[in-house]
Amino acid sequence: MRTTIRLPDDLLRRAKRKAAAEDRTLTSLIEEGLRAVVDERPRPARRRRVVLPVSKATGGLRPGVDLTRFSDYQEQEDLEYVERMKRFK
Repeated sequence: MRTTIRLPDDLLRRAKRKAAAEDRTLTSLIEEGLRAVVDERPRPARRRRVVLPVSKATGGLRPGVDLTRFSDYQEQEDLEYVERMKRFK
């Protein structure tokens, strides 16, 4: 079916460019847009950007701990675990 619609000049220019860039007709672009509105497809919710907390702690590693050696790290964890368990007694 043929019909006449009035569009702002800038919108029509942008639509023609988009249709040409996608190698399709202006009619198919408009049809797709109208179907999306008429069919009331829900828009995907925008994901909120997750901002990770940043530590402002100072101090660094304890003296003698070399993170490139797993055994040092494991030993330090074991010592901290023993200290935590002593508090529960």
